[in-house]
Amino acid sequence: MTIKDWPEDERPREKLLERGATALSDAELLAIFLRTGVPGRSAVDLARDLLTSFDGLAGLLAADQRRFCKEKGLGTAKFAQLQAVLELSRRYLLTRISGQDVLTSPEATRDYLKMRLYGSPQEIFACLFLDNRHRVIRYDELFHGTIDGASVHPREVVRRVMETNAAAVIFAHNHPSGVAEPSQADVRITQRLKEALALIEVRVLDHIIVGDGDGTSFAERGLL
Repeated sequence: MTIKDWPEDERPREKLLERGATALSDAELLAIFLRTGVPGRSAVDLARDLLTSFDGLAGLLAADQRRFCKEKGLGTAKFAQLQAVLELSRRYLLTRISGQDVLTSPEATRDYLKMRLYGSPQEIFACLFLDNRHRVIRYDELFHGTIDGASVHPREVVRRVMETNAAAVIFAHNHPSGVAEPSQADVRITQRLKEALALIEVRVLDHIIVGDGDGTSFAERGLL
């Protein structure tokens, strides 16, 4: 039986239009993206197989082209489409925090940072550069490391801050393990960066660790 033979209210596309996207499972949403299945497997069956193969949605979205295209039913066209969807999502989230005080929209800020950093197999240290009204000037990934950590250089951070003429910053980095608890090294480098930036009168508003769940805010933890 193909999806076209299913009851109309159980078909993913019709279900989305009737009940909204939040009513669909990961597999059903992915099936809409895939559009078609493979011989003997509907798009929903294929979607379930893919989520199992990639250990969930995060693994699928983070897969590189070579790994992605190895799966039956996928290919370069689907990979390009998925990357376009991801980039559109990132840009949408960026518009939600651009032009306004990021401190008035902490959830949108976290959503954007998670969309940028979650799922990466290596640690990435990034920064949101803000003006004197805490509006986003730009987002940059400053340092890339291995799965064990990234080397963060305060001198380079200061140089980039001065280059953007930022008045404040929000730091962020991911923990590839998914565990968003700050390490002692995370606390130490944050303090060093805060002290270095204080010399040029730039405030560190927060440092967010991206992992499973909502992540961890240094400001909320009282670590700043």
